[in-house]
Amino acid sequence: MTKRVILLILFLIFFQSCSPKSENVKTKIKGDNLEQQMIEAYEEGVAALKKGDVIFAAKKFNEAELLYPQSDWAPRASLMAAYGFWSQGYYSNSIEELKRFLKLYPKFKNLDYVYYLMAMNYYDSIVDEKKDLRPLNRAKEFFLKLRTDYPESDYAVDAKYKLELIQDILAAKEIYIARHYIKKEKWAAAINRLKNVVTEYDTTIYIEEALHRLVEVYYILGLENEANKYAQVLGYNYQSGEWYEETYRIFNKDYKTVKKRDKKEKKLLERIRSFF
Repeated sequence: MTKRVILLILFLIFFQSCSPKSENVKTKIKGDNLEQQMIEAYEEGVAALKKGDVIFAAKKFNEAELLYPQSDWAPRASLMAAYGFWSQGYYSNSIEELKRFLKLYPKFKNLDYVYYLMAMNYYDSIVDEKKDLRPLNRAKEFFLKLRTDYPESDYAVDAKYKLELIQDILAAKEIYIARHYIKKEKWAAAINRLKNVVTEYDTTIYIEEALHRLVEVYYILGLENEANKYAQVLGYNYQSGEWYEETYRIFNKDYKTVKKRDKKEKKLLERIRSFF
């Protein structure tokens, strides 16, 4: 059973466990006719969502929201529509629904889920990281908000994992571009990319290579003081690493390095190799 299916089941259980019934809903409108229409529209939306008819489901949830806008079930109906769109890959529709939700219901008690769903929409809509990083950066923004504002949330743990992977992907892209610039001997552009890894992605496995490449580029340019500065940082923090050996060889041409890769790096590279 996929994680998406599990999330759907949990989501439906949560909302159905407190499904709107005419005897439980306190209406502010005289008479029960409008209230009953809202309940029927909502239940039709749930039934359609279970069948996978997300377009009809969203239509019925929006209808329920409009029929009874002052009910506690109005924001729940809107959120169900957003979830339905996400579950079937209609990411832009879900994002727009969630943006509207945040404007209309800023005091909703389960905003942690709203931000998590927003983040997942951007995360799942990533098509080509090499060409467009906007979805990845937007996902990062909402995962960070979730971790910062709702650290005790059930979704914070997954947000932490997603953020670590996003950082690795962004760092890998910076290194990829830096290597390209080095091959083209565009030294300034390469340095900027490598420094970005050092300042923004220093917790990823690519920090060691970034430091080594900075040593390499500055040495080529004849700026040995700068090269030594980054070599010292690399040696102080990662003296037993492969990239330190490569750096050592720059200053000691007769030194023979032993090629090896850390197990953690191997696993990560296997996960993201398709990006490049």
